[in-house]
Amino acid sequence: MKYDGFIGEVQHRAQLDSREAALGTSRVTLTTLSERIDPGLAENLGAKLPEKLGRFREEVDDVERFAFDEFVDRVVEREDIGEVEPADAAFHAQVVVDVVDEAVTEGALQDVEDQPPDGEGYENLFEIADAEGSPT
Repeated sequence: MKYDGFIGEVQHRAQLDSREAALGTSRVTLTTLSERIDPGLAENLGAKLPEKLGRFREEVDDVERFAFDEFVDRVVEREDIGEVEPADAAFHAQVVVDVVDEAVTEGALQDVEDQPPDGEGYENLFEIADAEGSPT
């Protein structure tokens, strides 16, 4: 999937007002995810994304283990599209992960999903991508 298609899909599915909002949501989701997963997986996933998106993995210096609630809090704090409720930020992140799942080779996102969980809730991040008949 090309960059423009990726951003367009995120904008459409997350019902965001602009491509800039879709880019920002994609950036903060991918950066936050990169902070949580093993660097090799982050690099592997980023290498399969359009270059303009894959580079966000390079912004991460340290890997941390944190629960899904903390993941959502970080996305809320970083999203630059006005006030965002945690439920909206979680939905935006789910949409980005779903589009990533379609953009990368089969199994690449599964490796990320299989990372050892730290706290409950990460299955929620992959909920849309795991659903059969995910929107296209």
